[in-house]
Amino acid sequence: MMKNGLSGIFILAAAAVLNITAGCSSADMIMRVGDRQEIAFARLIEEIKGHRLIFIGEEHDRMKDHWFQLKIIKALNDGGIPLAIGLEMFTADNQGDLDRWITGKMDEEEFVRRYNLNWSVPWPMYRQIFLYARQNDIPLVGLNVSRGITHKVAREGFAALTPEERKQIPGAITCDVDAAYMALVRRAFADHKQGDKLFVRFCEAQMLWNRTMAWRLQEFMSGHPGRSVVVLTGKAHAMKPGIPREIRHEGAVEYKVILPEDEIFNRGAVTVADTDYLFMR
Repeated sequence: MMKNGLSGIFILAAAAVLNITAGCSSADMIMRVGDRQEIAFARLIEEIKGHRLIFIGEEHDRMKDHWFQLKIIKALNDGGIPLAIGLEMFTADNQGDLDRWITGKMDEEEFVRRYNLNWSVPWPMYRQIFLYARQNDIPLVGLNVSRGITHKVAREGFAALTPEERKQIPGAITCDVDAAYMALVRRAFADHKQGDKLFVRFCEAQMLWNRTMAWRLQEFMSGHPGRSVVVLTGKAHAMKPGIPREIRHEGAVEYKVILPEDEIFNRGAVTVADTDYLFMR
């Protein structure tokens, strides 16, 4: 049963890749936000390749965003940049699964099962990225915090964590963000009508993700000084007030941020406080 299901998934994935490849020009529209100039994809790669951290935001269920992420990973790898890929989609607890996948010690069927335990977005959205990493021996880094801890903070707040649970995260978590980022968090919370107290818990859970992912990145980079990390997360985590802000708290690291255009991050309103580049889709 599982094999038949996977076969169908792989057919869908192949079709999706063909569709997005056909739908994307070789000259992607990229705006450098600092001077609001449209630049070529090759220029983008030239400008980002010297940075230790490259955040590429996504809408999780939008295939074109994943195609663009993969295109950047391929270009950097082809240019001889030693890479790792940081993943919101996996927790640090599951790092062993990622390592076994990259070294060929886990087949695709089993890896898909582990993936589905970590992430609810359909596997075909990310399959080509995971295959490329495996084929090119690019380390994958699980960045996220245990789902149990995230859910507990979202339901009961940071104060409810036990001393043992707090050892798994980098210090106290508060909903301490600037006004623009707060507005983004409130937008994400818009479907919830249970009041300010629950919103604070929701916000704490978002900050928990940002701070923990920054912490994991810092640990990986300290142990692998020769590698740059391409970080794949949702847009709200990838934007500068998200994980990058927490990276600054952990120590000075050069980074670049690339976000896909949408109704919030659009060429008319986006600023360098949000991102360095806008992929105009």
